[in-house]
Amino acid sequence: MATQKESILSGQTSLGIEFGSTRIKAVLLDSNRQELASSSYQWENQLVDGLWTYSQEVILDGLQTTYGRLKEIVLQEYGVSLTKIGQVGISAMMHGYLAFDEAGQLLVPFRTWRNSNTGSAAKALTEAFNFNIPERWSVAHLYQAILNKEEHVPRVHHITTLAGYIHWLLTGRQVLGVGDASGLFPIDSLTKDYHKNFLARFSELIAEQGLDLRVPDIFPQVLVAGAEAGQLTPEGASLLDPTGQLEPGACFCPPEGDAGTGMVATNSVRPKTGNVSAGTSVFAMVVLEEALKRVHPEIDLVTTPSGDAVAMVHANNCTSDLNAWVNLFHEFAQKSGSPISLDETYQLLFESALKADSDTGQLVSYGLFSGENILGLDQGRPILLREANSQFNLANLMKSHILSAFSTLAIGMEILTQEEQVPIDSLLGHGGIFATPRVAQECLSAILDLPISVTETANTGGAWGMAILADYLNHTDKNLEDYLENTVFYETASSSIEASTGAVQAAQTYLERFKSNLEVERSAIVKK
Repeated sequence: MATQKESILSGQTSLGIEFGSTRIKAVLLDSNRQELASSSYQWENQLVDGLWTYSQEVILDGLQTTYGRLKEIVLQEYGVSLTKIGQVGISAMMHGYLAFDEAGQLLVPFRTWRNSNTGSAAKALTEAFNFNIPERWSVAHLYQAILNKEEHVPRVHHITTLAGYIHWLLTGRQVLGVGDASGLFPIDSLTKDYHKNFLARFSELIAEQGLDLRVPDIFPQVLVAGAEAGQLTPEGASLLDPTGQLEPGACFCPPEGDAGTGMVATNSVRPKTGNVSAGTSVFAMVVLEEALKRVHPEIDLVTTPSGDAVAMVHANNCTSDLNAWVNLFHEFAQKSGSPISLDETYQLLFESALKADSDTGQLVSYGLFSGENILGLDQGRPILLREANSQFNLANLMKSHILSAFSTLAIGMEILTQEEQVPIDSLLGHGGIFATPRVAQECLSAILDLPISVTETANTGGAWGMAILADYLNHTDKNLEDYLENTVFYETASSSIEASTGAVQAAQTYLERFKSNLEVERSAIVKK
C-alpha cells in the first residue's frame, strides 16, 4: 500500500481511458503495471435524424464522470488525491466522422461507426483504390457527405476519430495512432503513414466534385506506438478534472482505436497471431506475414499500433441480443422471490450451455440489431427460429445465442482461412463474453475450428490495453512486440481450448443452418 501510494503521489502512473460503444472505462496502473484503480460510465448512442450519434455534451460528461469516479476510488483506497499522472492514453471505438471548421467547431453531430448510410461512397472508393473501404471508415463518411453535397463540406478544416477528438481537447495536438488512423484512411505499412497513391487519387475525386479540400492536411498526423504525442495542457487538465486538482504536464501516447487496444491487451501484435474482441460488435484481428491475394469487401486491412498490416474481420453485432436474453432471465429471477446478481445470472445461463444437445435443439438465433456487410444486410432484426419439434430448453437456447454471437464473424473468417490460406498460430479471446470460464471460448473454437486462448487479462478491456500503451513510453528501447511479450505478459497465465472434432462438426452444422435461414432475416426487414 505504501509503495502504491507513493506511485500515485509522485505521478509514476499510467492512465488509459477508452470510449467503448456502451461503456467508458478508465484504468490507472503503477510503474509495475499493476492496477491501482478503475472506473466506468455507462452510455448509449442515440438515433437522431436517422443517424447514430453521441452528443458532445454526453462525450464530455462521460469523460469527466469516468475520471471523477477514478479520483474518488483512489482517495477511498489510498487516502491520497490524484493530482499528478505520468502517462496518459486515449482510446475509442474506431471510424466514424467528426468534422470541424477552422475555429474548431463541430460541423455536424458525430456520426459513429454504426451508421451504414455510406454505401455509395464506400463502393466508389473501393473501386478507385482497388482497396476495400468499408462503410464505417471515416473517409467513406467524408466522401458520402461530399457526394450528398452536404452544406457543411466546404467548411471542413479537419476530420478525426473519437479518440483523436478527446486527445486534441486534452493536448491541443491533432494526431492519431497508426492503428486508429488505419480506420480513417488506408495506411502504407512500409511508411507507417497514409498511402500516398490513394491520397493522390482521393484528391482527384474531390476535385471532380468541384471542392478544394486539401488532403492529407485535413487528416490528423499519424504516429506509431512509443511516440510522444503531446502533454496535458492546463486547459486539458481543467477539462478532465474540473475541480482543478489535476496538474498539467502528463505525457500522452498516440490515441488508438479499440482494435489496437484489443491487440495490445491480448499480446497479439506479431505476425500469425491474432485476437477476437467481443462486445457490442465483434472483430478478429490477424497480423499478416504477406499481403492478401485479392480485395475482399468482408475484410478490412488495418494495422497494429506499430503499423504492421492486419486483416480485420468485423461484425457489427455480437452480444446485444445475448445480453437482452440474460437481462430477461435476470428480471424474472428478481420477481421470483429468489433474486440473484446479474453476474450470477450470466454465469448460471452460460454454464447451462455446456449441457446443450449436439444439434442445439434445431434452434437458430439471429442477434442482429443493425446491418451486417458480411451478410449483405443494411439493417437487422433480432430473431429466434425453432421448429415444431425443436428441443426448446435453456441449454439449447443459450448455446444458440452464444454461437449466433460468433456466426457472422465465422463467415468472414472463412475467407481468411480457406480462400486466402492465411496462417494463424494463435487467437486470443478478449471481452466480457469470456468472463465465464470455458463456455464462450469453447463455442468460438468450435465455430472457427481454431484453438482459442484466453488470458487472465481477457476481461480487463481496452482501457487496460491503452494504459499499457501509455506505459510503453517508458520502454521504447524495445519494440512493442518484445515489450509486451517479455515485460507485460511474461508471467501472465492463460488457458487454451481446441474444440473436439465432434464439437467442430456440431458448430459447423449450426453455422450452415444460420446461413440457410438468412432469407427469413431478410424478409423481416421492412423497408420504409
